[in-house]
Amino acid sequence: MSEKKKRAPLDVVFGQLTPKNLEQVRLLNEHILPVKYDNKFYQSLLIDTSLTQLAYFNDVLVGAVCCRLEQAKGGPVKMYIMTLGVLSKYRKAGIGRKLLEYVLGGTDGILGAHPEVQEVYLHVQVNNDAALEFYKKFNFTNEETIKDYYKRIEPRDCYKLARRGPPLTTK
Repeated sequence: MSEKKKRAPLDVVFGQLTPKNLEQVRLLNEHILPVKYDNKFYQSLLIDTSLTQLAYFNDVLVGAVCCRLEQAKGGPVKMYIMTLGVLSKYRKAGIGRKLLEYVLGGTDGILGAHPEVQEVYLHVQVNNDAALEFYKKFNFTNEETIKDYYKRIEPRDCYKLARRGPPLTTK
């Protein structure tokens, strides 16, 4: 039985999205995510840059989380984690955890600025065991399996993971 080794924390600097680093986010996502996003997706991130957090190591973008707020007519406000990823070379160093904590973290995080949010959710490909384990540590639960969610990648099915509150924050 082998245990996964955790790396020593890296000296990571966190920053906000700007029009000048938007292309870096696109390149990062193309490298680490199986889904390819169009230019409209990236332009939409600039509408509210506080919903995106970037992680840099030695001035190189190594991770990012991108969210959006949603509200169906008359329904609760939800936060959708559209993307969260870290370059493979920098995984197991706590960067993904810190990015998710930025989303969930009390007054310093996204949820602190949006106390009206009643649910945080995301989609994970059914074969992504590492992501499922990661989100489970943050009390996300598997709400449902969505068949044929992905159109251009295999497997096409995903899980909808959610975390409901209150409290939603980790602090």
